[in-house]
Amino acid sequence: MLFDKVKAFSVQLDGATAGAEHVHWTESRSAGSSTAYTQSYSERVEVVSHRATLLAPDTGETTTLPPGRHEFLFSFQLPPNLVTSFEGKHGSVRYCIKATLHRPWVPARRARKVFTVIEPVDINTPALLAPQAGAREKVARSWYCNRGLVSLSAKIDRKGYTPGEVIPVFAEIDNSSTRPVLPRAAVVQTQTFMARGARKQKRAVVASLAGEPVGPGQRALWQGRALRIPPVGPSILHCRVLHVDYALKVCVDIPGTSKLLLELPLVIGTIPLHPFGSRSSSVGSHASFLLDWRLGALPERPEAPPEYSEVVADTEVAALGQSPFPLPQDPEMSLEGPFFAYIQEFRYRPPPLYSEEDPNPPSGAMRPRCMTC
Repeated sequence: MLFDKVKAFSVQLDGATAGAEHVHWTESRSAGSSTAYTQSYSERVEVVSHRATLLAPDTGETTTLPPGRHEFLFSFQLPPNLVTSFEGKHGSVRYCIKATLHRPWVPARRARKVFTVIEPVDINTPALLAPQAGAREKVARSWYCNRGLVSLSAKIDRKGYTPGEVIPVFAEIDNSSTRPVLPRAAVVQTQTFMARGARKQKRAVVASLAGEPVGPGQRALWQGRALRIPPVGPSILHCRVLHVDYALKVCVDIPGTSKLLLELPLVIGTIPLHPFGSRSSSVGSHASFLLDWRLGALPERPEAPPEYSEVVADTEVAALGQSPFPLPQDPEMSLEGPFFAYIQEFRYRPPPLYSEEDPNPPSGAMRPRCMTC
């Protein structure tokens, strides 16, 4: 806490840290042909709340500070396993520190500063190093001049990735129908908000790719098609009121019928893959995974992914004045159809920067600007 005094006065200075998870949304309901109403859902959970008196009156007397510049340092120990800071349309996870200056016969002066918490998510665990695979098939409808079976199988070498990494997608598309089909893949983020037993979800495509059309009676192989993860926020899996999940969705557009869709779960972490040691236990399974796809030989070990701080550096955020977790702006990057529709209002970023205006600023040029969104 830092402040200037032009004259001596008696004071009491308090400090506090707070953190809360909050969700809120509304839904329109109908109670009949001519009656409609709006149902609200809200939930708030306090996760951090600490208070301390930094400068208090002495026993029986007041504390008087002389004129001049005064600085009081204070700190709070944050509890372990705090949820990553989050700011979305229907919910948020925010952390802040506050300071309150009390003076006799004068309204209290308050200041607040929001800070960001990033929960460590280590992808160097057996569960997140395990390969993910699946298979689906669908029969084309004959009344749309298309008949036959379309099958899809896909694999990725592990479940956990960090921003900046490339996901090698291995897939096999077998088209036994009479029309060409088009394979696609995308990394999709799902936000789930929970309040009073109800749920609200928002989805957004954060990265995607499209393959070449597969003709009738033909088969196509993806032998490690690269899908790079952009600078997105990490998975949030242990929050009581909201979750942030990721999945790799591989689909095949089939004329005359709904898409053939295969979903493989992903976890976006903050601690990147260790190039040596911790992954040795998964070398055997990874080798067999590659050989199953008839690659013949193991590829060279890829470069280690960038550190999480390098991808979403706070200095870059401050310099650009925007979120470190942007979404693709090109509408062609999103997959077609309501399930893959790109949500324009989607936002995922750390809490906004807050600043409170001083009622007696030294000059207009030095007045802080409100950075709330």
